[in-house]
Amino acid sequence: MPRTKEFDRDEALRRAVEVFWDRGYEAASTEELLAAMGIGRQSMYNAFGDKRRLYLEALRRYQAETSADMFERLSAAESPLSALAGVLLEVARQSDDERRRSCMAVNAAAEFGRSDQEVAAILDSGSDLCHTAYARLVAQAKRKGEARPDLDEQAAARFLHSTLVGLRLRARAGASPEVLHDIATIAIDGLRAR
Repeated sequence: MPRTKEFDRDEALRRAVEVFWDRGYEAASTEELLAAMGIGRQSMYNAFGDKRRLYLEALRRYQAETSADMFERLSAAESPLSALAGVLLEVARQSDDERRRSCMAVNAAAEFGRSDQEVAAILDSGSDLCHTAYARLVAQAKRKGEARPDLDEQAAARFLHSTLVGLRLRARAGASPEVLHDIATIAIDGLRAR
């Protein structure tokens, strides 16, 4: 009986994330995924299911890791408004390759829209977490006198999240760091207390 080849499932998934992040779901071939993951077709099916199941798991992992990283940075900041500015300005500070890659979640939203309920649910979950974090920071910024006292925290959170998504799409489309910086700065200035 042939022996099953062992592989590091976590590492294989990390590599699949990279392929899907670079190429998207449709453009990533199964062969390309298998080569990047360093596994055979049957191993992929046994461990992850089909390409779609692999994509959903990769998208969940990407969302979990990037959200955890962002929330850690947001909670460590002394100034809530500076923390929010940092999230937006980070897009402008990225390298050309990072800007081209954009964000896997934003790329998934652009590729699928609302056509795939499972993808939409994963993206909605991530958006909800971001929205909650942004609303909390806007409330803190208001209490500290950094943000306008008349700001609606929920509306400001939606605005910030939409601005971040727009920045990532503009970055992917080739907008210069200067343009991205201007957009981020104007967005934050609109929240700032006078």
